[in-house]
Amino acid sequence: MKITDSKPGRPRGRPVSFDRETVLERAMHVFWRQGYETTTIQDLTEAMEITAPSLYGAFGDKAGLYFEAVAYYRQRYGDDHAKCLLNTSPTAREAVRNLLFEAVHTMSDPETPAGCMVVNSAINCYAQSTKVQTALAEFRAEAEGDLRQRIERGIEEGDVPAGTNAAILAKFYTTVIMGMSLQARDGLDCAGLQAIIDSAMQAWPQA
Repeated sequence: MKITDSKPGRPRGRPVSFDRETVLERAMHVFWRQGYETTTIQDLTEAMEITAPSLYGAFGDKAGLYFEAVAYYRQRYGDDHAKCLLNTSPTAREAVRNLLFEAVHTMSDPETPAGCMVVNSAINCYAQSTKVQTALAEFRAEAEGDLRQRIERGIEEGDVPAGTNAAILAKFYTTVIMGMSLQARDGLDCAGLQAIIDSAMQAWPQA
């Protein structure tokens, strides 16, 4: 499911008179810090420094704004760079390790909220937010699929032992990333997160 599948409500309010990327980044930080469900329109308008009618006119509704914020996050911090790390690292093990360290860099950056936005903002979604939950689950599944494909390539190239269950190994390291996001949100610093990576890499299959 792509974020463009979301159909914003009927636009309302005055014509847009603000820099879209600027207000989108502000909204991203609010969702990243507070999560989707607990973020209110007032939280967003105060952070974005726009009126509610302007928000609705530009983004349709809260869900429409959220999906654009997630897309902005993935473009700036996620997908392309992660795929590059996976594809250019010489071995699958190095690719996974590099990906984990890059995730820690983002999660512990003092300039942004702690943790991963996609993980943080999915916590405590209500049943009414099925579209949001489904989209986030598919984003995570896509990232896990990229990881699995890189491990499968490692098996083919001989740097991962034959017989390794690529799907389970990818799920394990995806779970590590999600867990580190929660640990970062709870205050674990960069050194502590890197120690988790060192422990997680000890689980890498040996020939």
